[in-house]
Amino acid sequence: MSQRRSNHTVNPLEHNFEKGIPGFLTANAFSIAWTEYQSLMIKKLNSLVAGTDYEAKEMKHIILNSSRDPGQASIFNYASMAHNNEFFFQKLSPQKVKMPEQLKKALIESFGSIDTLRDEMLGTANAMFGPGFVWLVKADQPGMTNAFKVLATYSAGSPYPGAHWRRQDIDLNTAAGAADQAGIQVGRGYLENSAYGAGRLSPEAEQRLALPPGGINVNPVLCLNTWEHVWVPDYSVGLVGGGKAEYGAKWWDRINWDKVYQDANLETKKFKH
Repeated sequence: MSQRRSNHTVNPLEHNFEKGIPGFLTANAFSIAWTEYQSLMIKKLNSLVAGTDYEAKEMKHIILNSSRDPGQASIFNYASMAHNNEFFFQKLSPQKVKMPEQLKKALIESFGSIDTLRDEMLGTANAMFGPGFVWLVKADQPGMTNAFKVLATYSAGSPYPGAHWRRQDIDLNTAAGAADQAGIQVGRGYLENSAYGAGRLSPEAEQRLALPPGGINVNPVLCLNTWEHVWVPDYSVGLVGGGKAEYGAKWWDRINWDKVYQDANLETKKFKH
């Protein structure tokens, strides 16, 4: 998925979904979840970054840098939500797409079977008590060239480990305009390194600082949006909460596996930057 810059307008999707996504979302549900909602996220974000250094930066840059400052929580939330929502819609297809064999082999190596992957993603989505996203990520795991994992993020949370330093230790209702580097400074405290200059970190330490303690590098390749405004219009909540389960099952049949394969970047054995 291309990273749009912060003076963005809403990008058109690969397919024309004006009439909805057959077998998955009606035209009304699609309009709410993409056309109206995405436009609102971009409008809010643009108003927040106008006249700032973020105005000329890519979306991922905004997410990673605003996540460390509690005073920029609103910027982070709108940027991350716009990114996640677009990521979800960019991986959809109006018809069933066959999974490329190389991708299938790599996923089976990580999960044992494609059915297991499906069950894990849909089961995670059904178990989430609150809105968010369920991600399939390619993980930087020692001993495996193409390792994949499933993870969940709540609300507008980001799948990028570099955004997981979030420190919201001030009350934004009483302390407006905070602009500190507390997250970065605390992060430096976690690192044991040999600086080769006063106050200067080694390249290895700087690289580790990009991730929170215990974090690993991951590259998202697919996500399921579990926000209620996406699935309730078509699937309702169901008498026993089965609406989201049906929505997830229909989503699985509309995944554009060709685009997932492209983002997984299996041929070069490297992460896509």
